Amino acid sequence: MIDLYTAATPNGHKVSIALEELALPYTLHALSLSAREQKEPWFLAINPNGRIPAIIDRDADDFAVFESGAVLVYLAEKTGRLMPADVKGRSRVMQWLMFQMGGVGPMMGQANVFFRYFPEKIQPAIDRYQGESMRLFGVLDAHLKEHEFLAGDYSIADIANWAWVRTHRWSGLEVDALPNLARWLDQIAARPAAQRGVLVPPSDIDLTRASGDKADAFVQGARNMVETGAPGKPGV
Repeated sequence: MIDLYTAATPNGHKVSIALEELALPYTLHALSLSAREQKEPWFLAINPNGRIPAIIDRDADDFAVFESGAVLVYLAEKTGRLMPADVKGRSRVMQWLMFQMGGVGPMMGQANVFFRYFPEKIQPAIDRYQGESMRLFGVLDAHLKEHEFLAGDYSIADIANWAWVRTHRWSGLEVDALPNLARWLDQIAARPAAQRGVLVPPSDIDLTRASGDKADAFVQGARNMVETGAPGKPGV
């Protein structure tokens, strides 16, 4: 049994999608980021960095794993699925996983902060992070022109990148001019496990949409976190 500590963010959805794809039993522990539960001492004992997601593998002597990419690798290696066992195949998956961890996630995260959450509109910062996010989308689109998935068969690399790229409108971005990326987004969105995973934990906010009363309320809450200088970044 896996204990999953998470929230309804792209990083959180990476792990819930993987758990659904792998059909691993898990117990959900939804954390309130606005209440800063992720900074409580009990959770810092699981993840010293105070961020979601994290897991505890109750079947492996209560082994704790934090950092979403590391959790994905752990689950893939635990089950022997969603990542090849051969050296080259594993490396291809890891390359695209690191592409998301070091590029797509941080750039889209900063685009969210400056485009949607920051109380002042600092246009050079918005342009910088939106522009770099679109550049990375272009890299994905070019690769996906010749490949159905990012690294051979469907893998944790696809899960990690899809969980973020699907929220492009929240970052103020469109992918209409990137047909291969759009095809890949739709293909993964049709997977039942992906559909279930993005609903864990339940949330009123649909990060694939850019507006609405609930979205506006969510933005205001995230903006309050920015304005008060609370440690860490907003949840998406």
